[in-house]
This record gives sequence, structure tokens and C-alpha cells, in this order.
Amino acid sequence: MYLLKLKTLKRLLYPALSLAALCPAFTAAAQAPSSYENFDRQYKDYRTVYSDTTDTDLPTRTEVVKETNQPFGVVTNKFGKNWFVFATAGAHTFRGDYSGRGKFGGTISPDFGIGVGKWFTPGVGVKLEFIRSDSKGYTEYLTGHYGYGGIMQAPDGTPYRKMRTRWWDIGASVIFNLSRLIQGYEGADSPKLMNQFMLNAGIGGVHHMGYGHSHGSDNELSAHLELQYSRFFTRSKRFSLDFKLRALLYQTNFDLEYGQANHAANKWDSNLGADLGFTFYLGSKRARSWRMGATHTYTRDYRERQIREVRVKEGDPAKFTEITFYVFYPNNYSGRNDAPTIASSSVNAIDYLTGGIYTQRRFEDNGDVASRLVAGRTLKGLPTEDLPTEPADRDFAITSVPRGYEMGEGPISLSLAPSDMSDFRQSAGFYYAPIYGDQHLWHYRIDDATRSQKLLSEDNYYETQTFGLNAHKGLETIREYFDIDRGEYLVSLADIYAAVKSNQGHIAKHADQETVDDIRHIIENGVITGILVEGLATSQDNFTGPDAKQVGLDRNTTLSDNRATTVLNWLRESGKFDGVDSKTYRVNSFKNAVRGIGRVDDPSTRGIDAKMNRCVKVHLQYILPQK
Repeated sequence: MYLLKLKTLKRLLYPALSLAALCPAFTAAAQAPSSYENFDRQYKDYRTVYSDTTDTDLPTRTEVVKETNQPFGVVTNKFGKNWFVFATAGAHTFRGDYSGRGKFGGTISPDFGIGVGKWFTPGVGVKLEFIRSDSKGYTEYLTGHYGYGGIMQAPDGTPYRKMRTRWWDIGASVIFNLSRLIQGYEGADSPKLMNQFMLNAGIGGVHHMGYGHSHGSDNELSAHLELQYSRFFTRSKRFSLDFKLRALLYQTNFDLEYGQANHAANKWDSNLGADLGFTFYLGSKRARSWRMGATHTYTRDYRERQIREVRVKEGDPAKFTEITFYVFYPNNYSGRNDAPTIASSSVNAIDYLTGGIYTQRRFEDNGDVASRLVAGRTLKGLPTEDLPTEPADRDFAITSVPRGYEMGEGPISLSLAPSDMSDFRQSAGFYYAPIYGDQHLWHYRIDDATRSQKLLSEDNYYETQTFGLNAHKGLETIREYFDIDRGEYLVSLADIYAAVKSNQGHIAKHADQETVDDIRHIIENGVITGILVEGLATSQDNFTGPDAKQVGLDRNTTLSDNRATTVLNWLRESGKFDGVDSKTYRVNSFKNAVRGIGRVDDPSTRGIDAKMNRCVKVHLQYILPQK
């Protein structure tokens, strides 16, 4: 059998005319017919049994958009997104020309405010606020137009009277979220930045109420300056409790003291106060989140199209067949959110399934965890971070706990008992962390998008049994459960992983060497004609809101598709199938399953029925010469 590549039958040029003008000799050679005539004569006794076309990138490049996690590169939102409402109540002291004449308590007044605002980026927004209050203090005993009551005397003999003015203020301010401007956007549904500091600055207009006087103005400008601390209580950050230190500044005519013959007026009057309130963020979770920035990388200008043919001599056989293998997933996990989050390391779904630990997260501060464990307090709310994925074809430093999912060593969930966590830290140097979703504690890795989904019982948040379905020894169970076609060449995920990477370290314990060698022979000597990936999810879903049946169907269909795409991308990026055309890769729903969903009547997510229906089946189709 011969694998023949007829290169440069057609070039897709970007731009075609300019490239041809620059490279006339190159294009002319590609169009020369003599090479094809010689080829046809040489292989006239051969028949074509397979052909396809492949677009191959050449060194010069075109634009590719790469989405990256850039905390300081967030895209601005649409007008209808990231709105909020707020309310405050507190007290202030009025500081004017005569404020120091009497007791400080005589300058204290309550105030309240309500408002609405919008964030344009996570760090910059605007707000419009209405404030209603009285301001009390002291004024000149003869000309103080807001004065009332009898004449009093300061210790130095200066006469004065009490003062009060009723007023309201409408102001617009720019908000600077100092926490996000310094540390960057923490991401949607993140436990980070639960405490945020903001600086607000703006201008407004104040109106004095109910006084008929002939001096000064009922309306004047005000300047607003505010330092705000906001405490959020859930990852969704929909509600915050706010503490504010506020200053409202006015030109000296707020108390209608302009200066008299016997004294000069202060340049500024002010209301200085502290308020406590809340902010409620409007809209859906998606409307409150932010899309991360995109980096544009210029990478190719044209590509080369190749025709690939497999020809055999008349009378010689060519075997068309396929390898099949299954990839089994924990509940609510597809791997689609496993983007690299650690510098120079990756968080990889397939490496997690073959050799990962627990939720693949750890607590950031060992000291905080240790002190809470000693005190018997909950660990919920402590910040956590992703662990980099270790390739499964190595000897792990941490071997005292089960590694991987359905690899046969044990259930993937680990204990949160203080003694178990402390023992783990002594050997690993860190405390492993669960994934918190609302009031629920996930004991294995899930996708961020499914974090808030609730399961039927608390037991379902654990993985307490294993059948070794991703290991070679699990093939017997798979054959018993699934309808395996006669003659189907079924291998395990561990076998494929070892063949694609290396059969060493941890993976070697769960793969079969003879099978691995056979797979490698097929990949290296055969021609891959198709890679078909079928996704499967269970029918289990506990949503009870409007249109629950359709919501459950959509959720599980998405999981099914994402699981299939995760495996397909891993194969595509493995480096073992570089010559395979992109059209060779296909994603389908699982055979005999409606929209990729398998019927499961068992309420447990840990049983064999549920596990079998959370998987991907891969068909690796190939042609191999016969010996």
C-alpha cells in the first residue's frame, strides 16, 4: 500500500494576485503537468481506495483571534447590562462659619439617599443619587437667615443662635472600583474580591426647602466625594452591604454667611458624614458578568491544499476498520472550563480524568485553613485556586490518595476531616479544597457553569465508588453494559493515553502494554480516515422552575456536546494526528440516545447506570496494509 500526497494542486492565496506576482517561478512549478503524467504511468496498476483533501498552513500567516484571560483587558458592556440600585442612611455634621461655637452634638443630623448606577467596566461606573436631610448647626445671631431660637454666647463672648436648613440634593458621580483597578477583574462567580473599596467623585445641585428669605439662593452647586467599602456575601456578587464616608462641599453660601464687617466668612461649607446601606445588582448572572478581552495575533496569509490518496496494487487487500474507546466523566463535568489558569502550567480535562486529585483545587493560605480546622470552624469562604494538571505518564509525588477518575484505584472524593486534610498537607505541602456552589459542597471537579445546580441528596456530591471504567481492566464492565458490535476493537482511555503520550509512570498501571503497542502501530503505519466522537449525558436533572423538562434537556444536551468536543480537541492537539484533515473530525450524539441523553432511573449520580451514561465514545477509523 502507498500513501501518496499530491501537493500544490491548488493554492488558496490571500491575496491571490499579489502573491502570484511575487512568486511566479513557484506557482509555475506547481502547475507543471509533467509530474502528474509521470505519476499516473508509474502507478497505473494501482487502484485508489481512499482519498481526501487537507488544507495545510504555510509559513506566512493570517489573523487569528485568541481569547485570553486578561483581568485588565475587559470588554465594555452594552447599555442594558451591569445596572444597580442602592440605598443608604446615616448621619452627618455640618461644618460652617459658626459650627465651632456650640456643642458638637448640635451639628449632627440624620440623612438618607437612594440612587441608581451603571458599570461601564468592572473598574469604572457612574451613579445618580438623591439625598434628603436637614443640617443643624450655629449661625450669626443677627444676620443668620437660617437661625432660630434665643441668643446664646460662646466662651469667648461671641453671640450666636442655633441654625437649621432642610434640603435635598441630586448628584452624579463617577465611581472608581479601586480593588478591581489594582487587582483586575476577578471573573464571573469568583470567590475573589468579596471585599471591595471604591472612590466616588462628582457634582450635584442642592435645594433649600421652606425658607422665605431675601438673601442668598435656594439652589446652589455641591461637590461630592465619597470613600466606600462594600462587602459581598456570595460568589454571584448580586448584593453588597456598604459603608461610606461622605463629604458634600459647598461654597460658603450654604448657611448664608458671606462675611460681615466684624468677621470674614469661610471659603467652604460642608456636610461630613458616615452612611450604611446596600447595593443590589440588576439583571441575570450573564448581564452582570464581563467578557474578557481578546488578543489579536496575526498568524497566516495563505494555505496549501493537499490531496491525499491511498492506492493499493490490484489484488492486494486493504483493511478498513476502527478502534473504539470510551471516556467517562464525573457528574456535571465536561472539561470545557479547564482553560489554563496558572502561568506556564495547564489545567487539562483528560489529564485530570487519568491522574488528577479530588477537585483539582487548593486553598491559597495554609495558615487560615489550619487555624479554622483547630477551632472547628467551616472552611467555606476561604479563597482557593486551580492546581496545575500533572501529565499521567509520570510517577506522582503524591501517591497516598486515589489518582484520576474511574481509574480503579479508588473513589475520587477525599475526606474533609481535619486529620485527613492535615496528613495530606504534610506530604503535599497544601490543603486540597472542595468546590463550593451556593450552599453545596462539590467533592470532585465540575464545570463553573454547573456550580449552582443542585443535586437530589447530599450523598451525590461525593464519588464514593469506582468501577475502573477509564482503565483497561474496566473493558469487561463496558462490554457487559453496552451493546458492543461483534469484532469491534475496544480499548480503554488509559490505553489510548499511553499510546498517544507514553506508557510510563501512573498510566502504565492502568494500560495494557500489548494493546498500547498495537494502537501505536496503527497510528504510525495506518491512514486515519475518520475520527467520530459521540457524547452522552444522563437524563438526571433536578430543575423545578418554569419549563423544567426543556431546561433539563438543554442542560444535559450541552454537557453531552461539550464532553465530546473536549475529547476531540485533546486528540487534535496531541500531535499524533497532524496530517489528518479537519473534516475528518466529527461530533455526534450517542448512538440510540435522544439528543445525546441516556435514560437513567436511578436517583444516585454515583451508581453504575449513571456513570455509564456520562461518557464519550470515540471511533478512530483507519486503513492499515495487510501483512
